[in-house]
Amino acid sequence: MGLSSFNPFGSSTPSPQPPKPSADGAFIAPDRSSRAKCYEARDAFFECLDKNGILDAIKDEEKASKQCGDAEKAFGRECAASWVTYFKQRRVMEWKKQQTLNKIEAEGGWVPEGAATPAASQPRMVK
Repeated sequence: MGLSSFNPFGSSTPSPQPPKPSADGAFIAPDRSSRAKCYEARDAFFECLDKNGILDAIKDEEKASKQCGDAEKAFGRECAASWVTYFKQRRVMEWKKQQTLNKIEAEGGWVPEGAATPAASQPRMVK
């Protein structure tokens, strides 16, 4: 039993394989099917966060893990760690952006067409 397979929590789920370096040492980008799995896992995790009223999975890490642990594990397994962090941060940024645009519009300001992000990609919760 090598150190790389040691799991102190006893999970039988294999950890994802790290990206393989190419001949020049750069890492190979995930292919289309890997990205699709990542996006599906991200969407499932974010849907769980929405259902549980959690906006920021980084700031509210403990609550997010408790309420959406399985979805979060799948998200982490299917996506590169840097992608997971990026998507979690982007979720909060997009929510704040939408709140600002809503405020500007409510105050009678002009919001350029296309400034608002598509509703499907927005967190559906209101904080």
